[in-house]
Amino acid sequence: MNKDQVKGRVNEAAGKVKEVAGKATGSTSTEIKGAAQKIAGKTQAAYGDAKEKAQK
Repeated sequence: MNKDQVKGRVNEAAGKVKEVAGKATGSTSTEIKGAAQKIAGKTQAAYGDAKEKAQK
């Protein structure tokens, strides 16, 4: 597992938490920021997955 995979999955999880917190508190701004962070984390994790696959 490389650093992009780890960072991506951490960002994905943090984004999900932020998104749920935004929904719970009624904060659309926090919800949108969380969704964006989650998508960025998925993208980074996918990049890390592809990078690791290419090295094999």
